Amino acid sequence: MPDLQRAPLLIGGNDSVSVAIEPRMANRHGLIAGATGTGKTITLQVLAQSFSQLGVPVLVPDIKGDFSGIAKAGTASEKLQQRADKVGLGSMTLCGAPTVFWDVFGKQGHPLRLTLAELGPMLLSRLLNLNETQSGIIDILFRVADDNGWLLLDLKDLRSMLSYLHEQRAEIGKRYGNVSAASLGAIQRALLRLDGEGAEQLFGEPAISLDDFLQTDEHGQGVVNVLHAAQLYQTSPLAYSCILLWLLSELFEQLPEVGDADKPRFVLFFDEAHLLFSDTPKALVDRIEQVVRLIRSKGVGVYFVTQSPLDVPESILGQLGNRVQHALRAFTPRDQKAVRAAAQTFRANPELDTESAIMALGVGEALVSVLDAKGTPGIVQQILIRPPDSQMGPIDEAERAALIEASPLAGAYDHLEDRESAYEVLQARADKALSAEKPEVTTQAQARKKRGAAEKSISQELADMFSAFGRSAMRSVGTQAGRAIVRGILGSLRSK
Repeated sequence: MPDLQRAPLLIGGNDSVSVAIEPRMANRHGLIAGATGTGKTITLQVLAQSFSQLGVPVLVPDIKGDFSGIAKAGTASEKLQQRADKVGLGSMTLCGAPTVFWDVFGKQGHPLRLTLAELGPMLLSRLLNLNETQSGIIDILFRVADDNGWLLLDLKDLRSMLSYLHEQRAEIGKRYGNVSAASLGAIQRALLRLDGEGAEQLFGEPAISLDDFLQTDEHGQGVVNVLHAAQLYQTSPLAYSCILLWLLSELFEQLPEVGDADKPRFVLFFDEAHLLFSDTPKALVDRIEQVVRLIRSKGVGVYFVTQSPLDVPESILGQLGNRVQHALRAFTPRDQKAVRAAAQTFRANPELDTESAIMALGVGEALVSVLDAKGTPGIVQQILIRPPDSQMGPIDEAERAALIEASPLAGAYDHLEDRESAYEVLQARADKALSAEKPEVTTQAQARKKRGAAEKSISQELADMFSAFGRSAMRSVGTQAGRAIVRGILGSLRSK
């Protein structure tokens, strides 16, 4: 058996062959698929730490809360060494990977916040689960804010802009298109749902910087960014998927072209990838396909993790050059279809019945095909997945807290900031208009009466929902007034 002990991206092996991803082909993307409990998490851990040891930073979502062990060295055992010998790994050097923990809720990692302006109208519409007409209102809202130089920094800004569109819908309709009260009300109800899911904590300042994901440690190892997403995935799966889509967009927009590099610059893992495509508007799926196709020239590898290859659109599945397929069970016609589809994605091995093998794989076994140095898919091989160098299973809360406290990013995102934005600008305009309308008003009672009359112009539904949202404290970085603005490929704002 070939000695691939030093192969930097070794996946595993069997009695006759070992399989490793070519570092130069790692940006040709990949797929890790298989039923629950078949070993996908360990495969993900092996690849993430291998990329880290190669000097490539990665981001891995931790949906089940059991991935934190990558930060700690594994424990030697006879069973572990036997597995290492079987796959051609030889002696193991047990160690953890440099790890930074992130958490939208700020409990299990550094707070991770985005901004409305950075998220953009397309992903915001997806987050709110809006239809095409309602999404058009969000497009108009962003355009009006752009044209007036009003910063969209938090949900107060969004609600203020919705009220402004309602008040000025006749004039706005002449320039930007029809704005209906019914659509505005639907958007407000979607915001109320988002508030109930707790996803409002996703937004705020200071917002995350892409550079913080692209770090290496003092030894040249890539940092493993672990997004603790157990709570987020349960309460707001749309928010979870939008975070990953935002990061994909940012990587594409901000990183320079690198051509055929010796290794990737960054690797992004999409766990539970079916969420990205389930009930997703075709326009957004088309954008995702475009980004996945083009982003490899930026030195970025994208690896989808899901149960079945059928969860990924065929147009994207065809771009995934490195594939690891764990066991699938075929109890229903759809399951059987998934097994056939998985088998057909591999280059056939004349010595292996791929379709039958998929259903017979044990835990920790997989069918694997990777690209060779020329970019040609290798024939499918049935292998054992190599053991990780780091701990299998989570670290304890004290260990996690110590790592967060010792992180170079400790404290950088802990305190919310609140800048002047569309909400403050529109509030000041309203106050000025009220004071200028009847300057003779001198008593508090008269002032209250006058303000109440002005507020009656807003529909009762919008007013009630505006009040309900008054407790939110969500901030987002916007563009500065007077600067030229362009749209990123997924609709986020870009300064030029």
